[in-house]
Amino acid sequence: MKNRITELLGIKYPIVQAPMGWIARAQLASAVSNAGGLGIIETSSGRLDEVRAEVVKMRGLTDKPWGINVAQAFVRDPDIVAFVADQGVKFVTTSAGDPNKYCEALKGRGLTVFHVVPSLAAALKAIEAGVDGLVVEGGEGGGFKNSRDVATMVLLPLVCSKVGVPVIAAGGIVDGRSMAAAFCLGAEAVQMGTRMVSAAESPVHQNWKDMIVGAKETDTVFLNRFGPGPALRALRTEKTTLYEKEPPENIMGEFGRALDLYFGGDMEASIALSGQVAGRIDEVKPVAQILRETIAEFEAVMSEMGAKYGKAAQPA
Repeated sequence: MKNRITELLGIKYPIVQAPMGWIARAQLASAVSNAGGLGIIETSSGRLDEVRAEVVKMRGLTDKPWGINVAQAFVRDPDIVAFVADQGVKFVTTSAGDPNKYCEALKGRGLTVFHVVPSLAAALKAIEAGVDGLVVEGGEGGGFKNSRDVATMVLLPLVCSKVGVPVIAAGGIVDGRSMAAAFCLGAEAVQMGTRMVSAAESPVHQNWKDMIVGAKETDTVFLNRFGPGPALRALRTEKTTLYEKEPPENIMGEFGRALDLYFGGDMEASIALSGQVAGRIDEVKPVAQILRETIAEFEAVMSEMGAKYGKAAQPA
């Protein structure tokens, strides 16, 4: 597959792994890059010393392209631009903040910069800042969200109709059929989060993977819509079901024991961020299989649609 994003990033398949805090480390990201997609190393955990160690591991695990995410709300290191540029990557995504803050400096160091946006207004602001592309993230995706969430089906074609830069679609993407839908709506690549959390190479505890596999499409909750702090989407547990109606005073304080959930398997210790696509995942699979099956299904669906409706698009 060749389009603007595969050419920009030097990847075989236009599939990007979401930069999830503590999870998007070398073990998972290298598997994605080695399978032909683009692995991303996170900084949202804020633990840059650990991230540096993961970068060293990454270089030993893959010779394929990969990138780094700068989650501005969580990483306040004034030297973050130098840190990212010194890792030898060519691609960076920025998120959770003003695209003007780092875009010019990152591009000045020769990096390709995409900014994550949850609305048309945010997309236009990022374009004005000079980004090379956008990650357009619908509200059905997992993780931290705009409190005024808009579904990918609405947001993606709206943004794509107003901008000329290449777009990566995020939120609701889990397989080839959803990838094909995103491409029909204007995207040139897709980003997968929850699907990668449940992958065999994901470092999270098996309890989290099992909960994703067992989830119904209604088994996520949208929390903290009215703040303070960020809104977020997570798996439904006893804790998050309570917080859906009675949010804590500080939602971020609930991540104090995040590692007990992420790697200890105590699903009530913190909040398990997850998208609605958990309801469509029924098996833990290796990353390479996920990408291979996604691309095969994408091509089959596009071919089927062309054969089925191609004549209808032609003049009588």
